[in-house]
Amino acid sequence: MLRKGGNLPAVSVLPDPMSPPSTLSFRPSPLHMLSMQALSGRASGQGSVPGAVLKDQVDESELLTVPDGWKEPAFTREDNPRGLLEESSFATLFPKYREAYLKECWPLVQKALNEHHVNATLDLIEGSITVTTTKKTFDPYMIIRARDLIKLLARSVPFEQAVRVLQDDTACDIIKIGSLVRNRERFIKRRQRLIGPKGSTLKALELLTNCYIMVQGNTVSALGPFNGLKEVRKVVLDTMKNIHPIYNIKTLMIKRELSKDPELRTQSWERFLPQFKHKNLNKRKEPKKKNVKKEYTPFPPPQPENQVDKELASGEYFLKESQKKRKRVEEIKAKQAEAVRRRQEERNKAFIPPKEKLVVKPKKASTETKIDIEAIKEKVKKAKKKKLGALPVEEVKLKIAADEKKKKKKKK
Repeated sequence: MLRKGGNLPAVSVLPDPMSPPSTLSFRPSPLHMLSMQALSGRASGQGSVPGAVLKDQVDESELLTVPDGWKEPAFTREDNPRGLLEESSFATLFPKYREAYLKECWPLVQKALNEHHVNATLDLIEGSITVTTTKKTFDPYMIIRARDLIKLLARSVPFEQAVRVLQDDTACDIIKIGSLVRNRERFIKRRQRLIGPKGSTLKALELLTNCYIMVQGNTVSALGPFNGLKEVRKVVLDTMKNIHPIYNIKTLMIKRELSKDPELRTQSWERFLPQFKHKNLNKRKEPKKKNVKKEYTPFPPPQPENQVDKELASGEYFLKESQKKRKRVEEIKAKQAEAVRRRQEERNKAFIPPKEKLVVKPKKASTETKIDIEAIKEKVKKAKKKKLGALPVEEVKLKIAADEKKKKKKKK
């Protein structure tokens, strides 16, 4: 069913392929309206409008842009006064640990859905949530939004965020990441890389895409505008493919600044975006012993020489038996003599004196840093005269004289 649109500005809006079918509507563009006026002018005999005039009146770049602040009018009962013909319903299961939270927020869920005339039932025995349309439901796409709402609630998204999916300019995307990485430990590391230290990476991604992102188990739930959801899906899939999210975040920041410039909106941004290359490629471990293949030859390898061939080559084959025996004895004696010589060298090593270190002569004390011995001797003599813990003799005499004077004064 197509929605009826309200009054639009003089632009033609191309439908977003990611947008739901209920938000698509047929509205004639200004170029189409002008061509219809030209045809009606010809039929009435008022003359024709040349093609050059049409191009001057409407700029093609304006037809492909949406004015800032423009919103599609809300779908009301006047657009579909008769309601729906059939009842539609969707159901989803939720895990056991979500039961307590769903029981707590269920009145708020029912209140939000009743505003759009959609019924919701919570079955705690089977662990399922069901949403159905009623006779009063006039928006045919509201049941799809209600289905997305219960899916988000089952995926641990709080109700305050999940209820936003009922708005026209908000959608959701649940990305399954469990099957993208086989190794469990590697999967946990990459999922944590998406979250970042203390959730900083996820927070930066939320600010750049204007989406709410929830990483839970084997899925990533995202909630926000369609353009933001597209970027979130790309970042999540790249992170699971071992591409760090900081690269995509940097690209998003550059795009955000470029979109503020009206002159660059219609130009290509490829020259501004960074091009990242893979530096740490996985290198296959090479074996220690490499088997080098020999060059192929059609001829067989040469036949190995036997003992007779070796004797013939060296001339031993033509010697007498006594000469051969004498040669073997000489070889044995030569080996023994070599062994004796080595053994004697090992024994003589103990008698070889080690290399002595060179004696370094002490440097003469410089005249500048000479110590005054006479002054030190005088200090030592004075210290010996003093008794530890007792006053000097002169001070004791002075003290006794002062005490006697005081006694004389008292007697007077």
